[in-house]
Amino acid sequence: MKAKAKQSSDARWATELVRERMKESQVITHLGFDVERVEKGHAVFLLDVRAHHKQIHGVVHGGILAALADTTAAIAAYSVVPRGTEIATVELKINYLEPVPGGRIKADARVLRAGRNFVVAECEIWNEDKSLAAKALLTFGAAAGHAIQE
Repeated sequence: MKAKAKQSSDARWATELVRERMKESQVITHLGFDVERVEKGHAVFLLDVRAHHKQIHGVVHGGILAALADTTAAIAAYSVVPRGTEIATVELKINYLEPVPGGRIKADARVLRAGRNFVVAECEIWNEDKSLAAKALLTFGAAAGHAIQE
């Protein structure tokens, strides 16, 4: 029981840390990405779709979804690298499966493998109606120098 309580406490601490750090990014603030949960190897972000997220056909622009996947997966990746490690996206592949007309969407990212120099993660983006809207596979380069934790 103690291990589960500690894990829950660690997750709350990590989630609050990421929420505070995300406030430092003007692009994240402008786009409106919201941190729901961060745990070791896992991150969940939310986005309440607004008019400025949509392209001319009235659905969320693919670039917004790619940015959401990239941000969510990067936080999942940061959660598994040693303190003092900086990561950078070196590859992002995304499949758009359903249009995103609006509402609250969820990005759910998980680390698939964390190596010494690379972290591979996936991110699923879910429509408000629980349909899978997009799936991304991301690779991050990892190098000593900086971490999300100060």
